[in-house]
Amino acid sequence: MKGVAVMSFSRGPKEPVPEVDTNVWSCTSEDCSGWMRESYSFEEEPECPLCKSSMKQEVRVLPELK
Repeated sequence: MKGVAVMSFSRGPKEPVPEVDTNVWSCTSEDCSGWMRESYSFEEEPECPLCKSSMKQEVRVLPELK
């Protein structure tokens, strides 16, 4: 392939990110799949940032953030 530069970087094997039970807010609208981590919410009971519907608390298994 003339004129195309291909670069590859390898930093060795990456450690798997552990998954943990995480409190989240999930949108109650059936037409919306919005959700957010509870620790990223600034309100006592947030509204969905995508559709403005109410949200309910759930627990999901998500990658751990540090």
